[in-house]
Amino acid sequence: MRRPGAPASWIWWRMLRQVLRRGLQSFCHRLGLCVSRHPVFFLTVPAVLTITFGLSALNRFQPEGDLERLVAPSHSLAKIERSLASSLFPLDQSKSQLYSDLHTPGRYGRVILLSPPGDNILLQAEGILQTHRAVLEMKDGRNSFIGHQLGGVVEVPNSKDQRVKSARAIQITYYLQTYGSATQDLIGEKWENEFCKLMRKLQEEHQDLQLYSLASFSLWRDFHKSSILARSKVLVSLMLILTTATLSSSMKDCLRGKPFLGLLGVLTVCISIITAAGIFFITDGKYNSTLLGIPFFAMGHGTKGVFELLSGWRRTKENLPFKDRVADAYSDVMVTYTMTSSLYFITFGMGASPFTNIEAVKVFCQNMCVSILLNYFYIFSFFGSCLVFAGQLEQNRYHSIFCCKIPSAEYLDRKPVWFQTVMSDGHQQTSHHETNPYQHHFIQHFLREHYNEWITNIYVKPFVVILYLIYASFSFMGCLQISDGANIINLLASDSPSISYAMVQQKYFSNYSPVIGFYVYEPLEYWNNSVQEDLRRLCSGFTAVSWVEQYYQFLKVSNISANNKSDFISVLQSSFLKKPEFQHFRNDIIFSKAGDESNIIASRLYLVARTSRDKQKEVIEVLEKLRPLSLSKSIRFIVFNPSFVFMDHYSLSVTVPVLIAGFGVLLVLILTFFLVIHPLGNFWLILSVTSIELGVLGLMTLWNVDMDCISILCLIYTFNFAIDHCAPLLYTFVLATEHTRTQCIKSSLQEHGTAILQNVTSFLIGLVPLLFVPSNLTFTLFKCLLLTGSCTLLHCFVILPVFLTFFPPSKKHHKKKKRAKRKEREEIECIEIQENPDHVTTV
Repeated sequence: MRRPGAPASWIWWRMLRQVLRRGLQSFCHRLGLCVSRHPVFFLTVPAVLTITFGLSALNRFQPEGDLERLVAPSHSLAKIERSLASSLFPLDQSKSQLYSDLHTPGRYGRVILLSPPGDNILLQAEGILQTHRAVLEMKDGRNSFIGHQLGGVVEVPNSKDQRVKSARAIQITYYLQTYGSATQDLIGEKWENEFCKLMRKLQEEHQDLQLYSLASFSLWRDFHKSSILARSKVLVSLMLILTTATLSSSMKDCLRGKPFLGLLGVLTVCISIITAAGIFFITDGKYNSTLLGIPFFAMGHGTKGVFELLSGWRRTKENLPFKDRVADAYSDVMVTYTMTSSLYFITFGMGASPFTNIEAVKVFCQNMCVSILLNYFYIFSFFGSCLVFAGQLEQNRYHSIFCCKIPSAEYLDRKPVWFQTVMSDGHQQTSHHETNPYQHHFIQHFLREHYNEWITNIYVKPFVVILYLIYASFSFMGCLQISDGANIINLLASDSPSISYAMVQQKYFSNYSPVIGFYVYEPLEYWNNSVQEDLRRLCSGFTAVSWVEQYYQFLKVSNISANNKSDFISVLQSSFLKKPEFQHFRNDIIFSKAGDESNIIASRLYLVARTSRDKQKEVIEVLEKLRPLSLSKSIRFIVFNPSFVFMDHYSLSVTVPVLIAGFGVLLVLILTFFLVIHPLGNFWLILSVTSIELGVLGLMTLWNVDMDCISILCLIYTFNFAIDHCAPLLYTFVLATEHTRTQCIKSSLQEHGTAILQNVTSFLIGLVPLLFVPSNLTFTLFKCLLLTGSCTLLHCFVILPVFLTFFPPSKKHHKKKKRAKRKEREEIECIEIQENPDHVTTV
């Protein structure tokens, strides 16, 4: 019946929404009937898949060995610059001198020798030389080049030539020549292992010096170490989630309580994750420590479906056959769960797209997509079959734990109290056809009798509004302070040698940037005064190791004039480069000969910038300033250091996946604005998800979490986790037909609050063991997921129940409809009384 004043288009959209909703509910109802009629089949197929793929996962397990491939941007200008620098100046040509870094770090061993507080490392020469000689005498080493620098330097006061008075630390680097050979690379790896063992041994011998060592494989080893340290803690998390799910699914009623279903629900999610892992390794996937988050991500979504199905079962009519009850539960729950699972797949699918520039994020999102698909399949098949068997036991009045027949009330009266407590139905004194015999579940009872009345109290609402304003203020403040996490130590085990080395290096060697290679890759008129001035201007502000400056100084001291090309190159080759103190510059100049004429086709300089404690940020700023100059100046050059590969546009690379995922979520919700249950439901869902996402982003920044690949994955997950919990609550609210908004929100909380509270509580409790893993990676994971669960819980149980009582949708038209129906019913009763006044009691 058309509502007066309603446009035809509105009626058409409403009819379309109802057709779609009823069509989806009918499909899910048939799916539930299919599962209830063939439970053995739907139980067996997932089990066989898990056994098949799970065994293959054990046989094909292989860790990822290339850390740069994982965490550095896949497509960056720094990698192109490295290729160009490597082609111009191959590593095997640098035979006489090697500065602290070339275009590739290769195989190396580094050690920092730190003197006790107040001592001078320069007075510890004997200990330093002993360490140095021990390294050079190591077996299986190849030609090693040595670079060293001082840290914690104190200069002589009023010294014009900056003489060193004392230093606290010295850093020595030993580079190995491998020339890209696989055999020599294996020898280099063995040398690095022996180097680290030697440093530990020397530390025991030299108690007056502290030794901090680092090798090229140390970062990968300490990155992979997080997985090893977290194994036992992940198992503890699983035990905690199993316990929480089992207890929260229990009731005093031994017939209607479902503790084993809570347990089996968590196990269902576990076997789906094992199957997904098997598929990943069969397709030649390699494990890395960022994948530690997948069990927690998949568990948060999977157990939500489990608890919603249990709540849906409690809402079914108890006098129906158990197969029909399963079908009704599917019809009630699986529509929303299908929608949220689809959004999970869309967002993580976009994260796995070619637009993602971080390989670790891409691999994680690909795994997550497979896990979500299997999660959905296992929930409606394996767990659905478990629900069928549990429903059959309940219908036949079997005990939910001991699976024995529940005795009659007369039999229980003759037994001890403890036996009555264990075996009591809990509803034997009431009618078997009670409207809702599951009202005594302790969470439902708490929400219905206590929490719903408290949160909708008019005196509580102002405090909730103030709480939200505080929440929004801190979130906004944090969003203004976001920092990128290009520092690789954010992903390493916190008690690892790499972290100790990085901390000491940051403290004592942060005054200068890494050595930056300045490569001029085209012929240049070095003898021209304007070119010389341009080079000086580019190198101003840096400490330069430059053959050009040394050559100009040599010409000036020797009183030699070289104002043209032939004189400049002739003196350079015949005199300057033959001096012993300048011979190492031969590796920095590339000559070409055409007939009797020589040309300089490329050369390189080394620049070092003065930095403060925030060394990494300043190096990125230097890189961003120098690159535009290579395009605007007459000199064509590139700048490179191996660390640039990790820093180059890292902040953009890590934020793109979450922006794409967020855009995908919003686009899907907007496109389905007029196709879902109610358009205002989508509107409120967009607002809620945005509020939760910005809250997590801002608060994690205030909690010193940088934007690295782990935090970005957590932000993508936050979109879905928020939708997973807010969508059922909001859609139930907008469709509720009670007289007032307050009654509608009470009804929504009573219907979905139990499942939301069960799932978020299990999720948060499962995160606790991550606190005890000594790893920066797992600590970041803990912080982000804790904020995700807490902000979602805050919105579902505090913010939305209050704000929905202030704003649309209005419930007045439902009130008018009920009044019209009641008036119509009263008129019919009056007519019947007038026609038959002798039988008033039958009306």
